[in-house]
Amino acid sequence: VQLQASGGGLVQAGGSLRLSCTASGRTSSSDHMGWFRQAPGKEREFVSSTWWSGSTPYYSDSVKGRFTISRDNAKNTVYLQMNSLKPEDTAVYFCAAAHTSGFITHTDARQYDYWGQGTQVTVSS
Repeated sequence: VQLQASGGGLVQAGGSLRLSCTASGRTSSSDHMGWFRQAPGKEREFVSSTWWSGSTPYYSDSVKGRFTISRDNAKNTVYLQMNSLKPEDTAVYFCAAAHTSGFITHTDARQYDYWGQGTQVTVSS
């Protein structure tokens, strides 16, 4: 599986961006797709994730209520709609995919098998 992330950019605080992650290769309904981010000098952190099957999405507390994850199975694409952006959201955002047997600790980056190249999101104050 190869992942291609896009959609990052520079936005003012309070603005919005939508990230896209397109997967090529073998995917299945039991795959889990995640978004992580890494700010300079900080560890990579979980942002949001969802199943290709479309069951309950997951969000970190820091983005809950502002970010929405969705997917378009026909396009093999997962989106992250980011609203009410804050300067602390500034980071490189990575999408990731995990082949699972139906269970995953979705916040654990080590459980994801494939990673996209990252896209920079910068929020100015």
